Amino acid sequence: MRVFLAVSCFFLLFASARGASADVESPIDESEIVAILKAREGLAAVTAYMATRPDLFPPCAPAKKRVLTVTQSQEVRDLWVRFLDYQLSLDASWRLLDERKKEDEAPSSDFPNTRFEAAYATFLARYRYALEFIRLADADPTVRIVLNEPVAELGLPEHSYADFKFRYLNVAMASEFASLAASQPAVDWLVSPSERARLVEKAAPLKEAIEEDQRYLWKAGKEHGILNTLRNAGQIVQEGGAKAIFPMQKGVSEWMGQTRVASGGEFLMSAEQIAALHSRLRPGDILLERREWYLSNIGLPGFWPHAALYIGDVEERKDYFDTPEIHAWLKKQGIADGLFETLLQTRYADAYRASQQPDSANAAPRIIEAVGKGVIFTSLEHSAAADSVAVLRPRLSRLQIAQAVLASFGYFGRPYDFDFDFRTDEKLVCTELVFKSYRSEKGKQGLDWPLTNIAGRPVLTANNIVRHFDETWKTQTQRLDLIAFFDGNAHSGRAEESDLKNFRASWRRPKWHILLTESQESNRGGDL
Repeated sequence: MRVFLAVSCFFLLFASARGASADVESPIDESEIVAILKAREGLAAVTAYMATRPDLFPPCAPAKKRVLTVTQSQEVRDLWVRFLDYQLSLDASWRLLDERKKEDEAPSSDFPNTRFEAAYATFLARYRYALEFIRLADADPTVRIVLNEPVAELGLPEHSYADFKFRYLNVAMASEFASLAASQPAVDWLVSPSERARLVEKAAPLKEAIEEDQRYLWKAGKEHGILNTLRNAGQIVQEGGAKAIFPMQKGVSEWMGQTRVASGGEFLMSAEQIAALHSRLRPGDILLERREWYLSNIGLPGFWPHAALYIGDVEERKDYFDTPEIHAWLKKQGIADGLFETLLQTRYADAYRASQQPDSANAAPRIIEAVGKGVIFTSLEHSAAADSVAVLRPRLSRLQIAQAVLASFGYFGRPYDFDFDFRTDEKLVCTELVFKSYRSEKGKQGLDWPLTNIAGRPVLTANNIVRHFDETWKTQTQRLDLIAFFDGNAHSGRAEESDLKNFRASWRRPKWHILLTESQESNRGGDL
């Protein structure tokens, strides 16, 4: 087996630091715990899938040098990018918690947990699964070559894997683990006996994660020696590591943490732009959105992370679906008055009631989308509050669009699918709602996008919707038209309406495009 990380120094550091205690800190919000656990689950899912693919990640170096196929290389890269996305999310959580730890504030939540445990859990998950990824990926030199290749559309520079190994196969990282492990409070979870009952229910998953990851790391320390780390250091230098060019070393995770704090705050799309966009929309339009604070973004590669379906309000639907063809179809469905609203209300009564409830700002719901809390109705004002927004219109008849809108109501209330698995309808990811609302079925012509595999599961990403649009433009298979594209510009601090050419190229942008653009603009400005 290839070299792993030796942590024998843990034991010396642990012995010297034992007895240290952590200050009791104010509780943290439960949503932060959810973000940590979801990112950890994502890392576990990626590495578990890697373990089932010895054809991609052999357990030992092949006897002969091999060449991966284009499909194999792409799958390795996609897994690598997805893994890094979860790592970046945990980095953001770590930095956010560390920053808040310095604040002198009163508890703002009754969630019975402290920032120390949350921060410690993020550290352990990052470290543990980094070592697991390296163990699975490092045996075959061919895989290492693929992981170190630059992939511009995924935002990966050259030698990114070597830089990643340098970060984690490092005595300093081992020392930090030992210090944190020794600093755990002696009192179990720093809560009073009366609070422990609630803690068991709400905080047990986090505590279990800490204990499991600790066991993994201590076991790794016992089984491997410090010399293995030093040997790895030589290999990393040969591969071009230690260059500090890896994106997560350039402030990406700090930026993610800051924008997560700004959840629901200011975005580059203005209220005036959203109001103007409304007049251009029709029921059935597909919105693609980019913002960084959605928990549901985690694990999806590419510039476009989110998709939503515009359904309009009652009056918009009455007007748009008032055609003889739709009236005839509705009567076949048993709707005597020939009104689409009657069919929605009859078939999906609970969803229909929910679609009529204004939001906290008294804005009417005109969007159905799948977000972290599940499939919901929301207002255009809320959904389009983003950094970049595009609108695509299917080349379908109004009847076919009415059938898609009807199908979307049937998914209301289902939980979000953090496993990104299109094989079941029980839970849905954002693009899955759009995909399944528009999929062709018996008696219903729709849109059929090609699916790709992410960790062995068939998925349609929002980024691939744009890619498919680009690749089918002006061909017989083109099924969508661009209605609007507002491109966020972090340097100017606003979204600017852009053109078809820029939209078609947008799927090639790295996930952290806005941050990199801002950095480039700043550097350019400094030369003036």
